[in-house]
Amino acid sequence: MNPEQIPQLLKQVSYADPRILPEDRQELQGLAALWAGVLVDVPAEFAMWAVGQHYAESPFPIKPSDIAGRWRAHVRDRMNRHTGTLEPTHYPELDPDDIAGFMHTLRTERHAVIMGQQPPTPLAAITGPAAVPDEVQARLDAVGRYMPDRVRDQLAAYRPARAERERIIHTGQPDPLAVPCPWCAAAVNQPCRGRRTTPGRDPETKRSGARAPHPSRLDAARSHPNAA
Repeated sequence: MNPEQIPQLLKQVSYADPRILPEDRQELQGLAALWAGVLVDVPAEFAMWAVGQHYAESPFPIKPSDIAGRWRAHVRDRMNRHTGTLEPTHYPELDPDDIAGFMHTLRTERHAVIMGQQPPTPLAAITGPAAVPDEVQARLDAVGRYMPDRVRDQLAAYRPARAERERIIHTGQPDPLAVPCPWCAAAVNQPCRGRRTTPGRDPETKRSGARAPHPSRLDAARSHPNAA
């Protein structure tokens, strides 16, 4: 805002709080100069809007810092939703080697986004499936995974229970280890165990190395509410 716009702003504030306007003319000029200094970067339209928002939410008198704070939050929100990467399709005439021209275009674009003259450019518009080649997307997917496929294949012999679990999931079947086994009583995420039944005694279970899930456990996984 410029100093000429401050009196109109103070008049609007006075509708909600008449005490904002001092009777002494010199004091009023000093007050206007103070507000103009604080709100130098705030557009007049936004300041007028911020006054209404303040009194809609707070019973306390408004200060110029309240308006400036709302403006900073507005700028931060719009810039957080803007990538600012200068898409070549939007600026075909821009020369990447022209640093001065690049910086000028970047500042102009950001100013337009801040002032509401241009919507923020979301990240999805740049990294969407249509914008990323298949080879690049495959590499991104591999990097983002906990363990690449080639490493998982090499470790399969040393982690047979996990390998069997992944094999079943990859075939499109529900994860059997996501439910307890009704046959051997293996807990969730634990592999099935061998079971021995002795006449006159309760069934005994013992671990006998990695083994495939019992059929009853596969059936239980298929009937689980979260089954795929």
